[in-house]
This record gives sequence, structure tokens and C-alpha cells, in this order.
Amino acid sequence: VLPRTLLTVAVNESNVVLTGFMATGKSTVGRLLADRRGMLFLDTDEMIVERHGSIAEIFATQGETSFREMERDIASELEGTTDLVIATGGRMMLDRGCAAALGLNGRVFCLTASISEIRRRYLNDEGGAVRPLLADSDETALEQLYRERSAAYSRFQQVDTDGRTITEVVEHIETLLSRG
Repeated sequence: VLPRTLLTVAVNESNVVLTGFMATGKSTVGRLLADRRGMLFLDTDEMIVERHGSIAEIFATQGETSFREMERDIASELEGTTDLVIATGGRMMLDRGCAAALGLNGRVFCLTASISEIRRRYLNDEGGAVRPLLADSDETALEQLYRERSAAYSRFQQVDTDGRTITEVVEHIETLLSRG
């Protein structure tokens, strides 16, 4: 259950939901966007880690099915909230239930990047983020996963992050939001 303070934040704006493939900048863009708009930032993966432990450990001990159920629980919890910028896990919004819950009161943007840029970001991730679905995979696994998810992501408004700074991506999203 969300803390009461989260539920009583000003209610004059809807949420902004950021989805997309791993390493497209959802969390980084989300933090800056929330700061600039005076909104609260939430990262659904971080929420799961705080409650249940590392994502890699969840996948290893409980399996992907349990992790996806945790994502659904978070989506249900956030349904109907306002004034949030929400960065989702890479697959979360591909679940119709999660997409319906988070999209109910929010604009959904899918951050995109070319596979070469994603590979570069993934390999240069200084935070050392473990991606359980790629833990023991080769380069072709990344490309296959990218192709599989690209079609599903296409139903959301696309925001290309290739060749743009974080600030440029945020400004582009703000322009899209101002257009309604």
C-alpha cells in the first residue's frame, strides 16, 4: 500500500508513464522530467527491489512468473494515482493489465533507441545493472528480444533517444505533453 503522502499529492495533473526497451533511458529521463514538472518520480523496478530484493535474485529463486506478478501488483497499486512520473520495467507495459492500470490516468511514452545504441549503453552501464533475461546470453539474444518487443511497444507514442541528450529527450516529452 502506498504511503498516504503519495496518495495526497496535488491532483491537478495526470501521470507520465515511460516505457521501452532496457537501456533507453526511462529512469534517467523520468527523474529529470519529474524534477522539471514538480512531480514525484517512481521507478517500478526500484519499488520491487525495495520490497522483495534484487531482480536477479527474484528471477533466480522465484522465477519470472513471480516477478511479473509483482509488476502487476505495483501497476494495480498505482492505478488512479496522479502527479507521478513512472518509469516502468522494460516488459511491464507489454502486459495488458499493467498497461490498462497505468495508462488509465497517464500519458504513456515509449523511449526508443537503435539496437546498436542499446548495446553500447548496456555494455557501458557503470551501475552494473543485471538484466536477468540476458544474464548468460550472447549478442544475438539482445537483438532477438529487441525484435520481439518492438512490435508490442509500437502501440505507445514513440520518443527516440538516439543522438539526444537527456535534457533534449525531456524537452521533447514536455513539448508532446503541452500539445495534449
